[in-house]
Amino acid sequence: MIAAQLTARFPNGMTSLALLLFIEHVTGSYGAAGLVLAATSVGQAIAGPVTSRWMGVWGMRRVLTTTLVICALSITTIALVPMALAGYMALGAVAGLSTPPVQSAVRTIYPKMVNSRQLTPLFSLDASLQEIIWIVAPVVITLVATQVGTVQALLLIVVILIGGGSWFILSPEVGRVRIPRSRRSLGKVLTKAPVLLATVIGFLLIGACSAVEAGVVATFGHGGLEAGIVLAVFSIGSLAGGLTFGHIPIGRWAMARRLAVVTVGLSFTMISLNVWWIGGTLILAGIGIAPALAVIFAMTSASVKFSETPEAFGWIGTGQLIGAAAGSAIAGFLIDGVGPQGAYWAATAFAFVGFAVAVLFVRGFPDLRHRDAAPIPDTAPIGTVPS
Repeated sequence: MIAAQLTARFPNGMTSLALLLFIEHVTGSYGAAGLVLAATSVGQAIAGPVTSRWMGVWGMRRVLTTTLVICALSITTIALVPMALAGYMALGAVAGLSTPPVQSAVRTIYPKMVNSRQLTPLFSLDASLQEIIWIVAPVVITLVATQVGTVQALLLIVVILIGGGSWFILSPEVGRVRIPRSRRSLGKVLTKAPVLLATVIGFLLIGACSAVEAGVVATFGHGGLEAGIVLAVFSIGSLAGGLTFGHIPIGRWAMARRLAVVTVGLSFTMISLNVWWIGGTLILAGIGIAPALAVIFAMTSASVKFSETPEAFGWIGTGQLIGAAAGSAIAGFLIDGVGPQGAYWAATAFAFVGFAVAVLFVRGFPDLRHRDAAPIPDTAPIGTVPS
């Protein structure tokens, strides 16, 4: 299941960078590329809780298959049909709206695969191993885009999207797990403080990462592999952090400590644009990322009923994707205005605000040091026989 979902989500580590390179190549503007990325991310953000909730109505496989087909067709059209910027933005939005909700699906399945004591370590392992996507994918897509072509890079994404998505959809667990229909209205789950905090923190953390991605591409350009390698180094730091610290019990201050590491590392990127310096500082910043994501996943799962988990994780994904949109757009315009260093300023600001939120609202984070992260069981009225 872990291998299938990682493969299905592999395009997530390629699409933003491929679109950035493709649109900048076509239009000559990082600002234009940022707008297309923003449209794509906003589409994903809108779809996240909706398509995730649909899985409890129509089933995982039907929703995943339908969205997979539409998303693949949209990216193929972007790659092969020349159009104005507005057209690229529109199709980017469609691709975003139809992104298969694999992340919500697999994190809903996990509590049914392991016992409650194993769930928090599984979330930590998942958050760590997903960094393989961010280590390998940027290098692969940068190599294809710079050495073969940006069109071919987008078509490669379509091939992996179809292959990995099909593998995940056909996994026995996807057909076996049945999600109860949620009895609460859309958005009600956000009234729970841990879910709302996880959504806000995810927005800020991924906004920082997205700004870094744009900054690295702008710093090292399209002419070599430096951009992909530096982004891979960033993810190696996250993978190392997750595997090293992911087993530590999650208390109320866990998020603040992990975001402090990210903030300090990103603040150092503003000192120099030398490839070795940027790589070293991003390794430091990356150490806190996977552990912070593990906190987000565990605190969300532990705070909602099983029937609400798809929508809750959908909102988490929405927060992250809006963060990606904001980070890409702000970084793109700062790059056009003041140069690549502007993107690192934006990344540091996003991370610092996330750290501040974690400190100011620390009481809203659950203490999971002496409890598991399993969802709250769904309950229903039980009929009784009169005596």
